Amino acid sequence: MSRFSRRADRVAVERAELAGEASAEAAATLALDEPPIAAGADLTAAAFFDVDNTMMVGASIFHYARGLAARKYFTSSDLLKFASRQLRFRLRGAENLAVVGTARQEALSFVAGRSVDEIIRLGEEIYDETMADKIYPGTRAMAQRHLDAGQRVWLVTATPVELAQLIAQRLGLTGALGTVAESVDGIYTGALVGEMLHGRAKAAAVRAMAAREGLDLRRCTAYSDSINDLPMLSAVGTAVAVNPDSELRDVARQRGWQIRDFRTSRKPAVRIGVPSVLGVGAVGGAVLAGAAVRRRFRG
Repeated sequence: MSRFSRRADRVAVERAELAGEASAEAAATLALDEPPIAAGADLTAAAFFDVDNTMMVGASIFHYARGLAARKYFTSSDLLKFASRQLRFRLRGAENLAVVGTARQEALSFVAGRSVDEIIRLGEEIYDETMADKIYPGTRAMAQRHLDAGQRVWLVTATPVELAQLIAQRLGLTGALGTVAESVDGIYTGALVGEMLHGRAKAAAVRAMAAREGLDLRRCTAYSDSINDLPMLSAVGTAVAVNPDSELRDVARQRGWQIRDFRTSRKPAVRIGVPSVLGVGAVGGAVLAGAAVRRRFRG
């Protein structure tokens, strides 16, 4: 590995850690109202669920973007452009950092100066219109079993933290870890905190939440459909592959992980929402939808 590659990898790790810490802090800031701790609650175990194609059919950010397009926040051609770029990243098997930077800049220019409250309000409307009927009953039932056992349940997703918290609230879960973008005085600055919550950043967010909540990661469970979430799945004691892609299915079989499939079709191409193949290139799509946290973070 060249000196440049080592430096780039080190920077990527640092940004992932920053994104994870920011996500855990945002989750605490936006914490949902929880009932008093019940007798017999299991305080050192928890469950972490990916959202796209794990808890929800398709990509939540794409459903949200469609809602924004319907409200003339941007055009359908813009939506297709983002979807095409993200799919291209996945098919290449590697991310073009220059293009990623361009995608991020395009999205940041869109959200800069917009109100956090406005995006939250739109998120509530769009969830009820286009997302509520896309929750997998089987995955929702698994989350409920953790709740019934006295454990807390968090969503962990590249989706903006505000939207992720809304989904968690609608499902009756503890909360959510998501991508965080900076806001000052309730207005987007146009800057991400760290990086999109993806890959290593998800694992960092889970570790940060475990440290905050006193969880024993060996007693925690993680659920995902994607090989991109291997760092998160490997960070806990129990991993479950839900509606897995072919790479994750192979790893799950090798490691003896449970595999659950709630899809009516086994063909990945028919999954709703092409951008569910999120790679790092989806930073633009995530920020485009308006990730923000109510307080100011410095990245």
